[in-house]
Amino acid sequence: MVIKNKKNGPKVISATFVRGLIGEDKILFDTRKQVAFIGRSNVGKSSVINTLAERKSLAKSSSMPGKTREINFFLINDLVYFVDLPGYGYAKMPPKIADKLRKRIIWYFSESGVKPSHVVFIIDSRIGITTIDKEMLEILENENHNVIVVANKSDKLSQSEFVKNIKKIENDLRDYKCIKNIILFSAKTKKGREEVLNILFE
Repeated sequence: MVIKNKKNGPKVISATFVRGLIGEDKILFDTRKQVAFIGRSNVGKSSVINTLAERKSLAKSSSMPGKTREINFFLINDLVYFVDLPGYGYAKMPPKIADKLRKRIIWYFSESGVKPSHVVFIIDSRIGITTIDKEMLEILENENHNVIVVANKSDKLSQSEFVKNIKKIENDLRDYKCIKNIILFSAKTKKGREEVLNILFE
């Protein structure tokens, strides 16, 4: 497990929203590859997608966690779909809605018939890996998905927090065989953008 830092990632020429879905849809079986984005509510998932795509508002971010409830498809360079899954773990969300979104996420990874080329698992580097993150990682592990952990908001860490938090994140993830990379990321400074794109478009 390595934290990568490389430069000169692929250039994003085009990025468009295609549609949102809540179940079966022919887009699932498009021959283009899919990259799934997943994370707890409020880890900055939309901001990560927008930073990678170099678009300010491709994925709509909101001050209200849990706003994304559909599975949203964005076509990048006419080659790959970025698939934005609903956020999970928002404590103030009504239990019935939270359960429905969790089932929607599990359906995509376990029952839809889709095998994304990569799963970009986004965490807040200040908080690290939570219990609900581990539950989701177990699902990805059991389904043999190829996971990249993106530790977002790294620009908000002090130097002492940086060393401590990253060490703990690596330690918490050491037993997951599905995790291929851990990348430090900042949607604000674009740190880690090239590293992630290099992996997604390799």
